[in-house]
Amino acid sequence: GLLSRCNKPRIMPKINDFPYTDAQVVELAEKYPTPFHIYHEETIRKTVQGLRDAFSWCPNYRNYFAVKATPNPHIMQILKEEGCGADCSSGTELVFSERCGLEGEDIMFTSNNTPLKEFRKAKQLGAIVNLDDLTHVEFLHKEEGLPELISFRFNPGPGRTGNVLIGDPKEAKFGTTKEQLLEGYKRCRDLGVKRFGLHTMVVSNCLKVEELLETARMLFTLVAEIKTELGISIELVNLGGGIGIPYRPGESVIDVKAVGTGIGELYKELIEAKGLGPLRVVTECGRYITGPSGMLFTRVTHRKKIYKNYVGVDACMANLMRPGMYDAYHHISIIANEKPVPGMPLPSRDAFLPDNSKDLIRKTGVFDVVGGLCENNDKFAVDRPLEPEPKPGDVAVIHDSGAHGHSMGFNYNGKPRSAEYLYRTDGSVVQIRRAETVEDLFSTVEFPDAKRPRLDTNGSSSK
Repeated sequence: GLLSRCNKPRIMPKINDFPYTDAQVVELAEKYPTPFHIYHEETIRKTVQGLRDAFSWCPNYRNYFAVKATPNPHIMQILKEEGCGADCSSGTELVFSERCGLEGEDIMFTSNNTPLKEFRKAKQLGAIVNLDDLTHVEFLHKEEGLPELISFRFNPGPGRTGNVLIGDPKEAKFGTTKEQLLEGYKRCRDLGVKRFGLHTMVVSNCLKVEELLETARMLFTLVAEIKTELGISIELVNLGGGIGIPYRPGESVIDVKAVGTGIGELYKELIEAKGLGPLRVVTECGRYITGPSGMLFTRVTHRKKIYKNYVGVDACMANLMRPGMYDAYHHISIIANEKPVPGMPLPSRDAFLPDNSKDLIRKTGVFDVVGGLCENNDKFAVDRPLEPEPKPGDVAVIHDSGAHGHSMGFNYNGKPRSAEYLYRTDGSVVQIRRAETVEDLFSTVEFPDAKRPRLDTNGSSSK
């Protein structure tokens, strides 16, 4: 293989230790044009295995991987091998899952504001349909017919508080109220639905065991209420995702074993003891599975000193939107590289920089790490202490980009999205998505047609 496995000590917010030596980082960034995302297969597999072990008390437990986090078929194949299904939120994600060889109840479809064609695709695949809105019951019944198994997404409103990534439940667009939930089950039963599921998603990137247990308590209690009030037996409870990862150094890694064990105890108390079992308990973790496995490798290209100290890199917000969109923290490691970068002329590492000490509005030694988009929120870090001081040619490794990284990419300013690579367990590296090209971006428009003279309303050429 290209690289050998190494656990060089580095203080990092990782579930696993930082998996690459400095020399390996420099070698990867030289072999593969930056910027690019790279995923660590061993980290993915070990994380799924740990999650499965945590829920070993539940024989039919399964994690439905949130496809939105990292929609790449090579990643999905690894997850399939580890027993995961697919959690889909769009028609395209349904097609993706189908092409990855998933079908039937391997797929859970949780959408919102859903067009009929996407419901049809889900039903065609035999996916578990998880309805977000009471009005969808009549809509789907009239236009397509309801499937045999229906689940509902519950929004507890003021009964629970969410966080910035999902928001306050009563302000969130997702899910149904409790009254709507009960009415939905009743109406579905009357229309011939035979099997029922229950779902919620009220926290995201949660690092507190007790908050995740509270979600399970809420849903298991609802199962009993639904049975008492409607006589309907829930067979599937989807606890959602929400298990978080430590993006910052010093943050604790969540004790997923304690999460699984605690939910198991609640199951005994609220389900088994009340004769409501057996109940299939599932999750839909995405970030927890692939987030820590992925890193964005980017090259330091420029330095600028005005009122702040700026470090320019060849990645931008189009490669990783989270810091600009959510003000999210992603740790950055600077790997020094004094060698010339083949095919990439850069300013000298010791080039003159203006003395900005009299203008500086922040202390020295901290930097804003920025991309090249024409947007001031195109920043990976603000007022971030970085050592060693970044210089042109160095490699900046942006950590924990393996979920909601490449998948949230976009093409503003005509930025092609980057390649994706997989670091295999045997030490080899394979490309799992090529980088976009400028021609890819222009493939949906016709320049010859656009260049024909147009006529104004008077019939004369506007040229």
